[in-house]
Amino acid sequence: MNDVINTLTSHRSFRKYQNKPLSEEFLDAILIAAQAAPTWIHGQQVSVIVIQDKEKKEKLADYCGKQEHINQAPVFLVFCADFHRAKLASEMENLPFEVVNDTDALLVGATDVGISLSNAIAASESLGLGTVPIGGIRRNPLDVIELLELPRYVIPIVGLCVGYPSEDPGLNPRLPHKAFRHNESYNSDQTQYINPYNEQFKKHQLKKSNGKNDVNWTKRIGQFYQTSHYNNQYPDVPIMLKKQGFTCKDLK
Repeated sequence: MNDVINTLTSHRSFRKYQNKPLSEEFLDAILIAAQAAPTWIHGQQVSVIVIQDKEKKEKLADYCGKQEHINQAPVFLVFCADFHRAKLASEMENLPFEVVNDTDALLVGATDVGISLSNAIAASESLGLGTVPIGGIRRNPLDVIELLELPRYVIPIVGLCVGYPSEDPGLNPRLPHKAFRHNESYNSDQTQYINPYNEQFKKHQLKKSNGKNDVNWTKRIGQFYQTSHYNNQYPDVPIMLKKQGFTCKDLK
């Protein structure tokens, strides 16, 4: 293929990093790539908070569920869905600002963040760096908002550790490509792909953990989703959305 596709298909998540700083040149390149990602109506509904301060990283690591790799990584990026600028644009044009009353605004913001995050990951890996996305940034979102001084209409969606990896965790096997690709309409018979994948996933986990992690894919996913995710781990997300101005009034 080519270098871009080779980089994308070699992706893995790194959770251990060398004690080595990231150059401003590399950091700028990553952020420029992230900003270049497409956004809905060119509204540019994404902002990234760059965290390099040791104390702030320690606090964020704690807020995210005591994830030590946030402390290890020289840079932690917090990707935010940002409608603050859209609000300013509305005020400058003396127009009403109604989008945050619409549930679709959350889909727009999260989608734009996801595309930007993907660019940042690809750019980082093209420079020989390792990354791992951190959804735990939403575990204690009210504390994150206060620490990062996020204004109304800005919400933290995901974090990203960036640094020089200290070890290679290996490439996690994916579901068969036929489970991912659906021609013309959705193929509901997914068990034909999941059953053999379970065995492949289990073997990989056993090898990666030296025989300690004896779990297949369906058990791992089933256990994770057996209870309400928000009620158990992310209870403040609905409170955070309202606090930041996202009312979702269109929901019946």
